[in-house]
Amino acid sequence: MTEKKNRSDPRATEVTHQQVLQSGSAWNDQPYQAYPVGKPQITVMRMSLPAHSELPWHTHPVPNTAFVLSGRLTIEDKESGERFHAGAGEALNETLNRAHRGYTTDQPTELVIFYAGVEGEELSLPLPGEEAEY
Repeated sequence: MTEKKNRSDPRATEVTHQQVLQSGSAWNDQPYQAYPVGKPQITVMRMSLPAHSELPWHTHPVPNTAFVLSGRLTIEDKESGERFHAGAGEALNETLNRAHRGYTTDQPTELVIFYAGVEGEELSLPLPGEEAEY
């Protein structure tokens, strides 16, 4: 028996897409100059942050983008104090070699993070005296 698709419901019959983010700079307008040199290595990480939690201060030596699956994430720049907020369904490019941290408020937050690195290079570097991000 073959099922007929409901043609009045576009979700059942059409592929859709939505560009969430395309940019050559981080959330704070820091431009990306170049990708790291070496054998490319893409890493995709899923991160869960409880409500009222914060990550340690850290930097990233490679470009990366975080997509918020649920909740709300605030990114804070250590030097300037500038903050950026991203909620469910939004993405943000993180800064390169600038100290920052992410934190949550009243909601737990789920992220997927895409790193464009090279083999052998760390994805996240803690500031002196800070714990590793992961």
